[in-house]
Formats: sequence, structure tokens, C-alpha cells
Amino acid sequence: QLQLVESGGGLVQTGGSLRLSCAASGRTVSTYDMAWFRQAPGKGREFVVAIRWSGGSTYYAEAGMGRFTISRANAKNTVYVQIKSLKPEDTAVYYCAATPYGSFWNPKGRYDYWGQGTQVTVSS
Repeated sequence: QLQLVESGGGLVQTGGSLRLSCAASGRTVSTYDMAWFRQAPGKGREFVVAIRWSGGSTYYAEAGMGRFTISRANAKNTVYVQIKSLKPEDTAVYYCAATPYGSFWNPKGRYDYWGQGTQVTVSS
């Protein structure tokens, strides 16, 4: 069973940056497409960005374009997302997820494994 644990969230000021990490255990993530989602208070979960198992391709939702950068280190069984120029509207719980179905390009694709989330709070 693949287990995912996010870290790196916290309280930052507007304009700041964060790098979130998603550490996997139980299985190697090298065969899974990975994604980051977020859920703001009172809102539904939102797809942000995904990366192909090889790291060779990425897909960004409009919410993630320009300020989010996803990357992965399969040798470390870890996926990252760098967020710059943070805004108050980025405040959310950020989740990483894994799919074995090769559907990183599909924001509505099926993701079978999820982490518990890490809170990002951006103060104005």
C-alpha cells in the first residue's frame, strides 16, 4: 500500500514562498503519476498540478500556472511543489495524490492514494 505524507506547510506573508514535500512509503512512486490538490475553507477540492511518473511531463490547472512548480525525485520517493508569490487566496490544505492510471493530464482523473494534507496559510 502506498502511503503519502505531506510537509512544508505553514504561515507565510503575502509574497512569500513555500516548498511542499510529499514523501511516499510502502511502494516506489516511480510508476505513479502524482498531483497536488488543495481545498480552501468552505470550498471543494481543487486540482492544481500533476506530473508524469517519469517527471518528463507536467500539467497545470489555471490555479497553478505561473506561480507553482511541480517536481519529483523518484530516487527519494518524493514529490515537491514550489509556490512563489503567495496570495491570501492560496490559503488551503494542500494534498498530494498518486494515480497508477497514467492520467496526469486529466484534472478529473482517478487518484487512488492521498496524503493527509498540509495547511498553508497566507496572511495579508
